[in-house]
Amino acid sequence: MQFFLGLIVVGAGFYLVVKTNSMVSFFGRIAFFDKYLGTEGGTRLGYKLIGIFAIFIGALMMFGLIDGFLMWALSPLIGRMGPTV
Repeated sequence: MQFFLGLIVVGAGFYLVVKTNSMVSFFGRIAFFDKYLGTEGGTRLGYKLIGIFAIFIGALMMFGLIDGFLMWALSPLIGRMGPTV
C-alpha cells in the first residue's frame, strides 16, 4: 500500500512540473512566489519546486525510506530518540 501511495504522490508531483501553466491558470498567481522567486516566472518556478519536492517525497515513500530520511533530517532538532551505542 505504501508503494502505491508513493506512486500517486510522484504522479501528482510530475503533473505539477509538466502542467505548470494549467496550474497557474486554474489557481492563479501566488504573491509570495512572485516576490521571492522573480516577478514574471516566480509562480511557475514555485509550482515546479513544489512538484520536485513531491516527487522526492513520493520516491522516499515508495521505497520505504521516508522514516529514515525524516529521522536524519530532524535529528538536530529533536535529538536522538533511541539509545546510542
